[in-house]
Amino acid sequence: MLFKFKPLLKQTLWGGSKIIPFKQLDETLTNVGESWEISGVKDNETVVADGKYAGTPLNTLVEQLGARLVGADNYRLFGNEFPLLIKFIDAQQDLSIQVHPTDEIARRQGRERGKTEMWYLMDSDPGAKLFSGLKMKLTPEEYTAMVEADTICEALAQYEVKADDVFFLPAGRIHAIGAGCFLAEIQQTSDVTWRIYDYRRKDKDGHYRELHTKQAAEAINYAVEKDYRTRYRQKKNEGVNIVTCPYFSTAVYDLDEPMTLDYSELDSFVILIGIKGGGTLTDSEGNTTSLRAGETVLVSATEKNIGVSGTVKFLETFV
Repeated sequence: MLFKFKPLLKQTLWGGSKIIPFKQLDETLTNVGESWEISGVKDNETVVADGKYAGTPLNTLVEQLGARLVGADNYRLFGNEFPLLIKFIDAQQDLSIQVHPTDEIARRQGRERGKTEMWYLMDSDPGAKLFSGLKMKLTPEEYTAMVEADTICEALAQYEVKADDVFFLPAGRIHAIGAGCFLAEIQQTSDVTWRIYDYRRKDKDGHYRELHTKQAAEAINYAVEKDYRTRYRQKKNEGVNIVTCPYFSTAVYDLDEPMTLDYSELDSFVILIGIKGGGTLTDSEGNTTSLRAGETVLVSATEKNIGVSGTVKFLETFV
């Protein structure tokens, strides 16, 4: 079974103009900062776009299909809540500096779970930059002092980005998307975010946004690494693994030849996220659907082989 969902378009103060044309939508919305492609987040669930299950919210679909949709182990672990959240993000302005707690720390802070995520950069603006990780050792006390002194950015590793760059963001790593960045984001289903610093900007009502300095101090991983960019070799017509972690595994495919994706040994749903070009997916019963740039397709756990044809670059992720 192949499913597409109606995207949830989020207009934000910092949103840009890339998402609507990228997804080829007939919309006139402005400042669209995010497109939630597949979401089981409470009050923000995506619904099936067409077919037999059209109009069905994602978690209801999980409830109806169970292990047939998500896989036996995933259904046992997550129940009727879908475990991943998929977004496209277009930042016209710098986003706030933030951190997400681990599952353990999140529960200690009164939340259900933490958040580990990853970014895959698409065609961003020339010179676009982002923050990922610490470049100098800090104690929690030094971190707090730098936030209060408006100097916390001096402690962060900053990267100029280009299309196909990848950043893995395990829970605890400080990060921020910079102006001009356009990316796909894969993350745990969680809405817990601790905002560290927001450049003393005011919202549309003239108020400073809430900071979570104390919670963030507990959540930050203060380890320093030499390079926070995920390195990988791009290849044609084969899957290239880019991230493997306890919460998801992600590969990138850049195809200009037909290919069969073999999921015979996998007991999980698979999500395919179109990055460039376009192609056609064919399931085991001969049903077809498009996969072009800006489209996201959920493949049920019952599908063991998916045919792909066309000239298309896409991400593949599963739990």
